[in-house]
Amino acid sequence: MKRPTVRIALVTTTAALALALLPSFHVSAQVMPQPQNVLQLSSSGAVEVQQDLLSLSLTTSRDGADANTVQTQLKQALDAALTEAKKSAQPGQLDVRTGQFSLYPRYSPLGKISGWQGAAELVLEGRDFPRITQTAGRIQTMTMGHVSFGLSREARAKVEGDAQTLAIERFKAKAADLARGFGFSGYTLREVSVNSNDGGYPQPRVLAMQAKGAQAESAVPVEAGKSNVVVTVSGSVQLK
Repeated sequence: MKRPTVRIALVTTTAALALALLPSFHVSAQVMPQPQNVLQLSSSGAVEVQQDLLSLSLTTSRDGADANTVQTQLKQALDAALTEAKKSAQPGQLDVRTGQFSLYPRYSPLGKISGWQGAAELVLEGRDFPRITQTAGRIQTMTMGHVSFGLSREARAKVEGDAQTLAIERFKAKAADLARGFGFSGYTLREVSVNSNDGGYPQPRVLAMQAKGAQAESAVPVEAGKSNVVVTVSGSVQLK
């Protein structure tokens, strides 16, 4: 007769605990009221600036029956180009780095490997356009691939503040106009985010001059364009 008594006591205790927890669960499950008269908006400011960063790519390719031979030839061409480019390297003005280096098989119509092809790339990048183009003209083991322009960090930093100020002023003016349009006297700022981007990010431009004889000892003619530094301010305001 003792075992049934124990079971009944356990069931009773569990039920009491569930009843005790029920009110607190009910409170936490209540839905919070949605904010009223909140307006979402965004505004942008853009400043046009001359591109001051040049990226020039030099490439070379090799083809042969033996993979090791092709790889060795690519390495020799790249090493020679690096040696020449580093003579004129200067941080920020002319930075030298290697790009893609690939080696892949060539297949016959029967699906068997009939040879190997490979390519290597060297990139000259910086703000000193004449130094970069003249260095490229002296490199004999690689030919021109493509050229692109962009903004250096220094150039971006100079105008990003102006673009941000313009975006903020437009955000404030738009918020005030919308508040009045909806019949409110003003607004208060709830939350805001600021994002920036380069509206004129460089697009590669293929160079027509690729023969060694055409580029030897001569600077490649280049001309930079302009970029738009864009700052966007977005957020929400409380109408009042």
